[in-house]
Amino acid sequence: MQDRLDAAHEGLLENRREAIPSLSDPYGVPPAATIVVEDPREHFRGPDAWHRNVVATVFWVGEQPSQNNPTPNVASAWDQNWQENFGGYDHPDKRRGYLPADFHPSLNPFYVALPYNDIGRDGRHRPEAQSVIPWFWEDYRGDGISVCKDRWVFIHHEGKVCFAQWEDVGPFTTDHWQYVFGKESPRPNRNSNAGIDLSPAVRDYLGLRSGQQVEWRFIQDRDVPRGPWRSWADAPLNPVR
Repeated sequence: MQDRLDAAHEGLLENRREAIPSLSDPYGVPPAATIVVEDPREHFRGPDAWHRNVVATVFWVGEQPSQNNPTPNVASAWDQNWQENFGGYDHPDKRRGYLPADFHPSLNPFYVALPYNDIGRDGRHRPEAQSVIPWFWEDYRGDGISVCKDRWVFIHHEGKVCFAQWEDVGPFTTDHWQYVFGKESPRPNRNSNAGIDLSPAVRDYLGLRSGQQVEWRFIQDRDVPRGPWRSWADAPLNPVR
C-alpha cells in the first residue's frame, strides 16, 4: 500500500516538474508595465502640421437643422446640453464684438468643429483613437471621456491668425481621422467639401465669409498666445478689422 502511495506521489511531482517550465508565468507575477512614449511635437510644428486650402463654413451653438446642416447644434458631440452650458443661442448676426449680443457666454465663443469623434456610438473610444491621436495617452482620463474636446486649433486666413477650441464634430463626417490627424483632404460634401466649421467669433476675428479657405493645425495649450480666445470675458466690443 505504501509503495503505491509513494509511486503516485512521485508521479504527481514529476508531472508538476514537466508542467512548470511550460508555463509562461508559473508564479503569477504580473507582467512588466508597458511604457508608452508619445512625441506629438511633429503634429504641432513644421510645414507638415498644416492643413492647407481647407474650405471653412460657419456654424454656431443653437443652430437649427437646414439643408446644409442636418444636425441641430443644441447639443454637441461631447456635450448634450451645449446650448444651455454655453448660456444661450450664439446668434451669428446679433453680435456684441466677438460675443452674442443678448448674453455673456459661459463658454469660450471661439470654437470649431472637425470631422472626427474619438468616442464611438457605444460610448467608448474608437478602436483607432489611441494610435492616431498623437496626444491620446497624455490626455487620457478614462474610457468614454474625449481627448479631443477643448483641444486648441491655430487658424490662418489671408494674413490673419486666430485660435479656437475644438468643441464639436463636423462638417458632416464623424470618423475621418485620416484627414484630421493625417494628410488626406476632406471628404466630398455638399458644402464645397468643407473641412472645418468656425464659430461666429472666429469668423469675425478673421474677417472671413462662410465658404472661404483657411489653413489650420493643432497647437499646444502652452503655445496659445493672449487674445480674446483666452480672455473672452474681456473681449473687445468691436471686432478688429
